[in-house]
Amino acid sequence: MAVEIIMPKLGVDMQEGEIIEWKKQEGDVVNEGDVILEMMSDKTSMELEAEDSGILLKIVRGNGETVPVTEVIGYIGAEGEVVEAGAAPAADVAQATADLKAAGLEVPAAPAEAPAAPKAELAADEYDMVVVGGGPAGYYAAIRGAQLGGKIAIVEKSEFGGTCLNKGCIPTKTYLKNAEILDGLKIAAGRGINLASTNYTIDMDKTVDFKNSVVKTLTGGVQGLLKANKVTIFNGLGQVNPDKTVTIGSQTIKGRSIVLATGSKVSRINIPGIDSKLVLTSDDILDLREIPKSLTVMGGGVVGVELGLVYASYGTEVTVVEMADRIIPGMDREVSVELQKVLSKKGMKFLTSVGVSEIIEANNQLTIKLNDGSEIVSEKALLSIGRVPQLAGLENLNLEMDRGRIKVNAYQETSIPGIYAPGDVNGTKMLAHAAYRMGEVAAENAINGNHHKAKLDFTPAAVYTHPEIAMVGLTEEQAREQYGNDILIGKCSFTGNGRAIASNEAHGFVKVIADKKYHEILGVHIIGPVAAEMINEAATIMESELTVDDVAASIHGHPTFSEVMYEAFLDVLGVAIHNPPKRK
Repeated sequence: MAVEIIMPKLGVDMQEGEIIEWKKQEGDVVNEGDVILEMMSDKTSMELEAEDSGILLKIVRGNGETVPVTEVIGYIGAEGEVVEAGAAPAADVAQATADLKAAGLEVPAAPAEAPAAPKAELAADEYDMVVVGGGPAGYYAAIRGAQLGGKIAIVEKSEFGGTCLNKGCIPTKTYLKNAEILDGLKIAAGRGINLASTNYTIDMDKTVDFKNSVVKTLTGGVQGLLKANKVTIFNGLGQVNPDKTVTIGSQTIKGRSIVLATGSKVSRINIPGIDSKLVLTSDDILDLREIPKSLTVMGGGVVGVELGLVYASYGTEVTVVEMADRIIPGMDREVSVELQKVLSKKGMKFLTSVGVSEIIEANNQLTIKLNDGSEIVSEKALLSIGRVPQLAGLENLNLEMDRGRIKVNAYQETSIPGIYAPGDVNGTKMLAHAAYRMGEVAAENAINGNHHKAKLDFTPAAVYTHPEIAMVGLTEEQAREQYGNDILIGKCSFTGNGRAIASNEAHGFVKVIADKKYHEILGVHIIGPVAAEMINEAATIMESELTVDDVAASIHGHPTFSEVMYEAFLDVLGVAIHNPPKRK
């Protein structure tokens, strides 16, 4: 089916745009990302890129024409596909209908659409869609499929909610709140709060029990939502077969479509001594009921740094070993370097550009040998080098793979038609909220055919340390690779923000990266209070294709932390009120 090319809405105030020149002509081959035309809005000129590949079948509005936003200006489709000549844009049809009614004239009836062919009735053990895995991608897919009217089954071998609810996002955030409370105790006296005693103890039994109660509440909530949406639940490991049947123990069910949402598992490294009982995974450490005197964290990524901070706040001597030249290497360099400085002041030690070569256990402690010849003696170690797709139950499928990950297209469909694989199992973006979107898209396509793509370019990411860090879009390094020096950077610090000062959280900054020509926002990076909350505004701004100028025209409440982000956008233009003038 031909895909419409529409006049984009480039800003909140934009009502129309002028087509300056079509760069492709009817009959030309168009690849996704190709520049197809140059256009002018009320603010600037820009190039419009194709969102799909195919043939430019028809140009509806030509060079020099001014077109209202969201109106169809052309069509891309398959070679030989016919687009009805002279088809009126939807807006014109609506206006013509209104004019006829106003004149008291009869409105011609629209031609009746041919009714869709009825689907064959489902057998008792057959479903429109079977979802394998009850984590973020899986339960979102199941509920979305049910919302679309499908008969849905979901198979889960352990607890609903996946890694995120059971062994990841939620448990770690529960522990990080403890670290934040302990930070608050340290500054209480300076704020006039005189505690009866400055001595406190950590009851790890209560800590673990509280974490478990939070997890149980949320996992039970997921199961309740599935039941409320009339999703049939099967407990056990699902063995998936090429004929779209799924075997759970002695029972076999069939799906017209299958969604593989089996998630991920802890990644391991093959070095001597890694199997010591004193070497914990991120799964193990969340159930630890004693506080180690010393802990070596192998891996300075998100989970390693977060859990390292938790135990550092409990008084553990924490050393983080990271092979890259800085912690959280996926984040903007300036932000990760600043975070390392702050965490170092909290007592954490960092060894970067070095790896672990061997682990020796003796006398109930570990000697961790590094590949630079040095060593660390530690009571326990945490292995935190990332996660890999969980493929148990998928052995019978001859799926196309990419470095151990299930390869999917933009519709989340695998190399086997009708089998989809959203979430961690495809390794695209191993984040729970990205899995949510991929799961929704997979379900929509599984039920109604491949019409929706998972657009993940503006997926935010956050690290829940204290201070938090968060990002969306390109880092400065990536932006310079793609745009050279044709970028602008704006920054604003929390040190002058009223709410941050009042909250003892006046550290960190917001950094905005934009392209110099159009002021398109390329990336936003935050280190500071509630960064994980503020980044959602930045992601929405970028998804809505607002420019720096559009954001500059908005108003942010005062006093709020988010004023710092607003001023960082202003600083891109060189007009931030609370920044000193830029040197020219």
